[in-house]
Amino acid sequence: MVYFVGAGTGAADLITVRGAKMLSQADVIIYAGSLVNPALLDYAKEGCEIYNSAKMTLDEVLEVMKRSEYEKKMTVRLHTGDPSIYGAVREQMDELDAAGIAYESCPGVSACFGAAASLNLEYTLPGISQSLIITRMEGKTKVPKKESIESFAAHNASMAIYLSTGMLKELAERLVAGGYEKNTPAALVYKATWPEEEAYICTLETLAETAAVHRITKTALVLVGDVITHQNYRNSRLYAPDFSTEFRKAKEPSEEKQLVVGVRKNNHPAKEV
Repeated sequence: MVYFVGAGTGAADLITVRGAKMLSQADVIIYAGSLVNPALLDYAKEGCEIYNSAKMTLDEVLEVMKRSEYEKKMTVRLHTGDPSIYGAVREQMDELDAAGIAYESCPGVSACFGAAASLNLEYTLPGISQSLIITRMEGKTKVPKKESIESFAAHNASMAIYLSTGMLKELAERLVAGGYEKNTPAALVYKATWPEEEAYICTLETLAETAAVHRITKTALVLVGDVITHQNYRNSRLYAPDFSTEFRKAKEPSEEKQLVVGVRKNNHPAKEV
């Protein structure tokens, strides 16, 4: 059996409990050495075979998987972040399908969520943005024309842009051409959640300069949108006293006042039910 496991954003303790368990049980681990924190290999049991896929071709990775399956060993294919985002996993799965080898996936924390945690961001602030666009600039991997940076920028939604650190000047220009203002808040997060993480808040106009000043040329995520400075947003309706949910009925103004008085009198906070 082959398990595709998301390693998380970088910090060794941000892998899921399930993922860590799979690593500890694996007979063979193939990890993306150029991106995955090597500290995660500490989960491996004694005698586990470990391969760094940064030095391997797709055929060589598949050869290890097939040999492991033939020997009835458990294989973990450890990808950075979440395997479903820029993980190049489908091509491996198709080959395993052709070989009749079973596999499963275990999700991980993607970089945009690690970066949000580091900056204490909420991507979906009411009145600002209710969408998060995850995309990348075109490089060696082509991007469909209908998914251009400009077309996404036209929405003025929150954006997380991967694999584009070496093209920040062009990226900023295209975001502005698409509809963002030059002074739109941006964040540059280098190696989110790693011990060596660096994070800088700037604007689209100063994005490239910020990267140059701090010598960031790769392994960084770009975040764009007014949610980064979390100003002028509206409170969620979910906890509004006049808003009914499946679990709580809307309160009349008199009921709300009575509840507050009760909290003060009892000298302890009301519990959320």
